[in-house]
Amino acid sequence: MKALILAAGLGKRQKENGDSKPLIPLLGLSFIERVILTAKKSGIKEFQIVIGYKGKRIQKYLGNGEKLGVNVDYIYNDEWRKGNGISVLKAKDYIQKPFILLMADHLFDYKILLALQKQTIEDDGCILCVDKDHHKYLDVDDATKVLIEESQIKDIGKQLDDYNGIDTGIFLCTPAIFDALEVSIRNGNDSLSAGIKALAKRHKMKAFDISDKYWLDVDDNGALKNAKSLLFEKLKKNTDGPVSRILNRPISSKISELLLKTNITPNQISLISFILGFFGALFFYFGNYIYLVIGGLLVQLSSIIDGCDGEVARLKLVETEYGGWFDSVLDRYADAIIIFGMIHGHWLLHNDIIIWTVGFIALMGSFLNSYTADKYDVIFRKRIKVNRMRMGRDVRLFLIFIGALSNQILITLAILAVISNFEAIRRLVVLRFKYA
Repeated sequence: MKALILAAGLGKRQKENGDSKPLIPLLGLSFIERVILTAKKSGIKEFQIVIGYKGKRIQKYLGNGEKLGVNVDYIYNDEWRKGNGISVLKAKDYIQKPFILLMADHLFDYKILLALQKQTIEDDGCILCVDKDHHKYLDVDDATKVLIEESQIKDIGKQLDDYNGIDTGIFLCTPAIFDALEVSIRNGNDSLSAGIKALAKRHKMKAFDISDKYWLDVDDNGALKNAKSLLFEKLKKNTDGPVSRILNRPISSKISELLLKTNITPNQISLISFILGFFGALFFYFGNYIYLVIGGLLVQLSSIIDGCDGEVARLKLVETEYGGWFDSVLDRYADAIIIFGMIHGHWLLHNDIIIWTVGFIALMGSFLNSYTADKYDVIFRKRIKVNRMRMGRDVRLFLIFIGALSNQILITLAILAVISNFEAIRRLVVLRFKYA
């Protein structure tokens, strides 16, 4: 399925952020790149972009879409000063099948398009995604309102007093939208909403509720700030451990925001996190207290940076299975090196043979904890609906950090040995009873 993106307008309320609204940067990507890559995650790779104001700049910036892994064609709207209905109508000669209609300045969850493409649509009708919840980042006063009755749109407009939904600017359309727009334009209204009204009068305009998913119209400075907050809020995962939620994530998100302004890749960030952990282990290796403190600080910094690779990947929409695997492998190596450094440093100073036994059990527990985490989390998210405290890598590295500062390496390894192995066994027991 193709997507038609409207990117022809002036965008005067965003002028201070850039003279081409679709190219305004938002956390490492321009608006229009973010729209394209979000749609791509839902399986769409063919795009028609309607350009007008500063259209040449957009065309030069995106090219044929190859750098984004998609195909982009352009439709020029020489009447871009008029309503957005004109921009849609300009695509009439280029689209003959059902298509997704998107705005170049909207932020949205790719899962909306996954669900929308599964909807059944009449040959002469359209579907509009609507939000009935009015989430906290939405400026309802400025939004286009929709009146819905039994999944049919009855009315649409910014000034509606009687409404029960908000227009998200995300559509599944058939070419019937072009005929409806021609009618509304002949009647003196060149807005897209007028075309929607024309279809609604024929009972050919359905509503699709996406209230459980996020979206935002980024049309002014306030919305731009909200968009950043919304994207960072979506970085939080229900599998985050307590240290990640309370300490690491608030810091890593600030670092990620800076990293997004560079060309550094998520895999390079994973490597930096590993190197920090490696040098932390190297300081542990020598055993003296000042080295323990430096090593502890480096290990905790490594733990924080370890969250940045995933954050940058998700914010830039460049997540890959290889990236996740690469990060996981480096984490396991770092864990082993860090624990070995602690063992050797303590043994060097105290010549206490028990440290090798305790350290081995801690290392074994750490590996089991990591190995069972992904499998457990996947099953947990799908089938197990209970609250729990997650014992993950963030907690283990934080305990190592505290143990280094307090100069209690043996006790720290003993605690790690107990809780990491206990957690691995607990997961086996929980899953066993859930499937019994």
